[in-house]
Amino acid sequence: MTICTETSSRITNLECSVCGAPHSAFKLQRVSVCHGMPLIARYDLLDPLPKTSINLGEASMWRYRELLPLLEDENRVSLGEGFTPIIALQNLASRYNLRSLVLKDEGKNPTGSFKARGLSMAISKAKELGVQGCIVPTAGNAGVAMAAYCAKAGMRAVVAMPRHTPKAFKEECYWYGAEVQLIDGLINDCAAWVRETNADGHLLDVSTLKEPYRIEGKKTMGYEIAEQLGWHLPDVLLYPAGGGTGLIGIWKAFREMQALGWLPADVKLPRMVAVQAENCQPLVETFLGRQANSQQYNGKPTIANGLAVPRPLGEPLMLNVLHESQGTAVSISEDEMLEGMRELGKQEGLFVAPEGAAVWMAARKLLASGWLSADEQILLLNTGSGQKYLENVEGRYDQ
Repeated sequence: MTICTETSSRITNLECSVCGAPHSAFKLQRVSVCHGMPLIARYDLLDPLPKTSINLGEASMWRYRELLPLLEDENRVSLGEGFTPIIALQNLASRYNLRSLVLKDEGKNPTGSFKARGLSMAISKAKELGVQGCIVPTAGNAGVAMAAYCAKAGMRAVVAMPRHTPKAFKEECYWYGAEVQLIDGLINDCAAWVRETNADGHLLDVSTLKEPYRIEGKKTMGYEIAEQLGWHLPDVLLYPAGGGTGLIGIWKAFREMQALGWLPADVKLPRMVAVQAENCQPLVETFLGRQANSQQYNGKPTIANGLAVPRPLGEPLMLNVLHESQGTAVSISEDEMLEGMRELGKQEGLFVAPEGAAVWMAARKLLASGWLSADEQILLLNTGSGQKYLENVEGRYDQ
């Protein structure tokens, strides 16, 4: 095992997300030893760090270098991920009489989704800590991203995905040289196969929140949103939550920027909305009090593959974000997602993933219920390109 010493990163330690118990940030970690729950990276935020520390010449997530956990730049495994555009949806705003509607398009990332951020960071740290190979259960995009970054790093990659996953995801993993195992069921069934196959831990399991660093790559979405909006934040942010790493990471970024003084003292943080598929809505069920937690929840497949996560490890952290932000959780049907894809395509020229369409339809629902106001600035997070989902939605553009 490689043990690293601190250099340019401001990381200080990792802590258990349940009890706060400290863990070393300078050796290989997985989940907390005390509770078996996610570890959260902590940084020195008391020593002043001006916004001028941002590397403006770096058009990627690595522009926030000191607030990321990588110690040595030579270990960076990057394909140019991050700094994706925020697009004004003026046609839809006009159609629905909205003051401000914008969309951050993560489909512009390498490998076509926001998963590139988290896997770039996780594989970079794995390389730094001497890991030789990684394994992941995936609904699609995470497996593709891990395969790509492992290829770049010269590591072995083992991907387990549901057999019904669209062909585009499988094929891309093969092209990157990954070993692909197709499993009957959903991502939790893939996770069970990973646990059995990797019982001795010879591969690093980079499952959602089972290592500390995917969240650190995902949090850069929060830094970018603030920077791109002139160091102000939207009133409401809608996010498609499967495993929830991005929801948790964006909120973490907002809190870090508050501590650093990068946000105005009077800034109000956004109300965060977690959007799920009706076919697989464990967080919604828990948030609405219809179950104690999602540990026994059984979901069904959905055209939004990334939302088919029936028992997310990060559920307590997602619930904390929703409660702290005075947010909510909403579920969207398959037909509604298709309607959202059609509307974003025909009105804005954007071919988004079903997950991205779900957040727009959630906004429409919340506007109709009065939870959202037309006077608020609304930010939608599209997590990936619709191109990979053609097998799920083919021929359904006029229904």
